[in-house]
Amino acid sequence: MQGMADVTPDLPVRFEALERAAIEALDDGAAGYVAGGAGGEETMDANREAFDRWRIVPRMLRDVADRDLSVEVLGQELAAPVILAPVGVLSIVHEDAELAVAEAAADLDVPICLSTVSSYQLEDVAETIDDVAGTGWFQLYWSSDRDVTTSLVERAEAAGYEALVVTLDTPLLSWRERDIEEAYLPFLDGEGLANYFSDPAFLDRLDVDPGENELAAIREFVDIFGDPSLTWEDLDWLTDQTDLPVVVKGILHPDDAAEAIDRGAAGVVVSNHGGRQVDRAVPALEMLPEVVGRVGEEADVLFDSGIRRGSDAIVALALGADAIMLGRPYVYGLALDGADGVRAVGQNFLADLDLTLGLAGQRSIEGLDRSVLSERHC
Repeated sequence: MQGMADVTPDLPVRFEALERAAIEALDDGAAGYVAGGAGGEETMDANREAFDRWRIVPRMLRDVADRDLSVEVLGQELAAPVILAPVGVLSIVHEDAELAVAEAAADLDVPICLSTVSSYQLEDVAETIDDVAGTGWFQLYWSSDRDVTTSLVERAEAAGYEALVVTLDTPLLSWRERDIEEAYLPFLDGEGLANYFSDPAFLDRLDVDPGENELAAIREFVDIFGDPSLTWEDLDWLTDQTDLPVVVKGILHPDDAAEAIDRGAAGVVVSNHGGRQVDRAVPALEMLPEVVGRVGEEADVLFDSGIRRGSDAIVALALGADAIMLGRPYVYGLALDGADGVRAVGQNFLADLDLTLGLAGQRSIEGLDRSVLSERHC
């Protein structure tokens, strides 16, 4: 503690200051795309407000000298209950994009979940993960072209990713007012399309190579990116395509969680896409206990949407989440200082989590439950 007076962090420690600094560093289009949400951004606000309902109840004289942050998720032992969430088109915030995130994630000993719309090919990111002894999951956006979907799944499995995270809440891109005002969608500039432009099934749809006619390739991507016709029967098909554990992301209703598990999913992520898809949607944290109550004995339940600090993670974990996904904070770190920025944000988050756990009188993440919390009634 003595040395802290002499050392000033390179990046802002407080999330609010970190966000401001990153937004100032980015151009208006990229800043709005990363920081913004659907419509009037009521869901983004609600995600944060939902945490105000809960307060941690510290307990005293519990011997917290030795603390254990480890958890088991999808049969994997994780050093901490944290996964870096899938965030697409990271080249709009830093040129090293997902490669930098993979490097930092390995140093932090937390998994990276790679977005389908990454700026580097999934194989290249997997190679970086392997080089630095990290762990990688692959997030799938389900294409309307089943051959493209199959190809992406097969590539992820061959590259060594350890889980498949299927995002269900984006069959269509939402109404995002910031992006509309800036006339900005990075995909239309060819950003975030490395996995498509290198995919044999996608290339089979084109008359010429993307390098010769990028505009035509971009238009083809837009045509087949999502599939609003999907039903639960299609999840049966998808889980049959891979030996990887399948986690479905974007779950809010407990009936949907139960349906996903019945259809072969190994876990769910309670999430509203960080408020980016449906304006005035129910906050994810509000639905977490209901989903845990419905499927928590049968499957792993992860949580994202609104996590900013270690205390937020404690609340979500005490409400039954097996792990949380951290999104915007690490992206802001990436924007400011590449891999070092991601690493700094992650280190701060994990230190905050560890200290808050101990000061709450708890020795392990696995020991957290509803008794750690007090519910505020407004």
